[in-house]
Amino acid sequence: MKLNLKIWRQNGPSAPGNFVDYHVDHVSPDMSFLEMLDVLNVSLVNKKETPIEFDHDCREGICGSCSLMINGNAHGPETGTATCQLHMRRFKEGDTIVIEPWRAKAFPVIKDLSTDRTAFDRIMAAGGFVSVNTGNAPEANSILVGHDTAESAMDSAACIGCGACVASCKNSSAMLFVSAKVSHLAQLPQGHPERAKRVRGMVTQMDQEGFGNCSNTGACEAACPKEITLENIAQLNREIVRAVFKD
Repeated sequence: MKLNLKIWRQNGPSAPGNFVDYHVDHVSPDMSFLEMLDVLNVSLVNKKETPIEFDHDCREGICGSCSLMINGNAHGPETGTATCQLHMRRFKEGDTIVIEPWRAKAFPVIKDLSTDRTAFDRIMAAGGFVSVNTGNAPEANSILVGHDTAESAMDSAACIGCGACVASCKNSSAMLFVSAKVSHLAQLPQGHPERAKRVRGMVTQMDQEGFGNCSNTGACEAACPKEITLENIAQLNREIVRAVFKD
């Protein structure tokens, strides 16, 4: 396939940016989207031009690094799919593809398509963990967790922290990400001792990072590659109320 690409180029967070047109040939339908960008970068290097900066790591839909807006959609046109899992068979000969980074104040552009998402790390450091020293791994049946509870907690834990929810929200809200992390541990007995402290710390840090309020449009749920549901945001709101009343 031959494709026309409009890619955002920007040298740094304070530098002006603009879209640059590129053309790629010999794109196999079996290539992943990131492999297609690799092909483009090889051609740019061969021309002694600066390659395009973009984030990636596992390329298996696990790490959440592949943060791209593709034709206005976070991670592209497929639902429940990260950018690295998107294949070029989804496009056709001669298509024009617009590629840009996450657009959010809390995710400043590092260069080109790469953004700084350490705001998520700071939110996690504010309470998204269990700090109790439990020693060696306990016997599996020593703390019984109901099947439905375990499944619900695992659904929340599936969040990979890619930031698609933030990029797709008109208010750049991080509520879906934070709610998934809070809901995961709030449902498990190991997370109960720090339950109130956790939600207060993470929500406070989320606000300090400059993320907006939930827009209630559901764009975050639609864009999430792991299909994290809005039920988590409802759970987060209940956890906040519970923490306030506990105080």
